[in-house]
Formats: sequence, structure tokens, C-alpha cells
Amino acid sequence: MLTIGKLATLADISTDTLRFYEREGLIAPSSKSAGGYRLYDEDAVVRLRFIKQARDCGFTLTEIQQLLLLRNQSEACCGDVRQRAIEKKLQLEAKIRALSAMSKALDHLIADCANESHPINGCPILASLEQATASTEPG
Repeated sequence: MLTIGKLATLADISTDTLRFYEREGLIAPSSKSAGGYRLYDEDAVVRLRFIKQARDCGFTLTEIQQLLLLRNQSEACCGDVRQRAIEKKLQLEAKIRALSAMSKALDHLIADCANESHPINGCPILASLEQATASTEPG
């Protein structure tokens, strides 16, 4: 059996993260010691590594919880997991497109402000941002 500190070290996460995952219902101790310390079995290491890898792939904690639940459903199949992975990939691609658009907008603002010594009250970047704000406010 592993203590919280040993488990966190093996899974390469902090004990605070492990406690957070417990509060979120992603992992639970398998027992407690006579002194009341949480104890975990070796499966907890695998579960935490799964959670960490899923986070690295962009899955939210809620989505990870759903994947973990699917894993324990006998009627679930690989296609169910694949569909969730496809949905996550589409979400990430949409986010990438949005970030790319923001980056291009900043490129234009930066290019409009070629004179770095221009007084602040005539800064083209601030003026563009103020115009954009004014045009999106309800009238």
C-alpha cells in the first residue's frame, strides 16, 4: 500500500493535485491506516498516469471522469472512447483557429504601430482597441 506522498511521487504529481483529484471524485484511497492516513494500491498509480495523460491531451476533469466511467461499463466499446477523442480534437482545432485569428489581429495592431516613440494619446493600438470596443457595445 502507498501513502499519499509515495503515490504522488510515483505518479509525478503534487500531493495537492492528488487531494484535488480525490475531491473531484477521480480517485479514492483503497483504505486508511490505523493512524488515519490514506492508503492507495498500485492501481492508483495507473489511474493517476491515465488522468495526467488525458489532461495532456486536453481533456477536462469532467471528460476524464466520463472516460473512467466508460472504462468500467461492460456495454461500452472502443468506439465510444474514439468518439470522445474525435470531439476533443474538433474542440482543440476550433480553439487553435480562434487563437490564430487573435494572433493575426495582434500582428495587424503591431504593424499599425510602427512608430514606437509616438505619444500614448495617439497610440494606434489603443485607438483600434477603443474603436473595436465602441462598435461592439449595445446602443
